[in-house]
This record gives sequence, C-alpha cells and structure tokens, in this order.
Amino acid sequence: MTIIDCSLNRRTAVVGAGALAVAATLTACGSSATSESAPAAPAEPGAPAGALAKVADVPVGGGVIVGDTVVTQPTAGNFVGLSSTCTHAGCKVATVAKGTINCPCHGSRFGLDGAVRGGPANEPLAAKPVRVEGESIVPA
Repeated sequence: MTIIDCSLNRRTAVVGAGALAVAATLTACGSSATSESAPAAPAEPGAPAGALAKVADVPVGGGVIVGDTVVTQPTAGNFVGLSSTCTHAGCKVATVAKGTINCPCHGSRFGLDGAVRGGPANEPLAAKPVRVEGESIVPA
C-alpha cells in the first residue's frame, strides 16, 4: 500500500495563493466587454466590410463596445470612436452606462468623448476615427 503525503507547507500555500490572485486579476482584465445598451449586431449582408455597428444600435447619449473600439453618440448624429483600452492600467473598459464609459479594474470613468471623468486614469481614451456609411459605422 502506498501512502501519499498531502501535507501543505507554508511556501506552497503562499505560492498557490499568489498564482490564484494573478489568475483572478488576468481574468478580470481580459473579460469580454459589454454595454448597457443592446450589443451591436454582427455585420449583415450588404453592410460595408469592417462595419463596427449599425447606426441604430448606438443610442444617443450612450454607446457600444465592439472589440477594441468604443462607438458613442454623444449627440444625435455625432458618432465618436475610441479605444476600449483604459489609459490607467491597460484593462478593457466594460460598459457604457449613464453617460460614461467604465473600466472595471480600478474604477476609471470616461465621457462619451473619451475625456477622463473619474480616475485613477488621467489620460483620455485614444481616438479611433469612425464614419457613417449607409446605416453602418465603419473605421475612417
């Protein structure tokens, strides 16, 4: 009969706890981005190649997150493209809600134009030019 020693020493426990903390942090930073508004629908037949969203999917005073781009509509007919990467620690922003773009990692908030509305970020989101083509919003 073989006896297996399952005792746990302090070093193993500390290393394991550290690995678990790193894994949890990476999972949070790599979470899929969503928006409080309806998510942008995938490109439909006839939509321009590379379309980010349909105009109808981006609410006035709100926005949608599509991959590495946030598309907002601060005022009717005015569409803004921004990077979805928070300028504080490089996490992906997760929501567009109540007029701000929100990062889940450390609580930074950005206006629909990308300007910092609440730290710890102190730099605005990078602009990503977009334009309307037909009923779609595409990279400019």
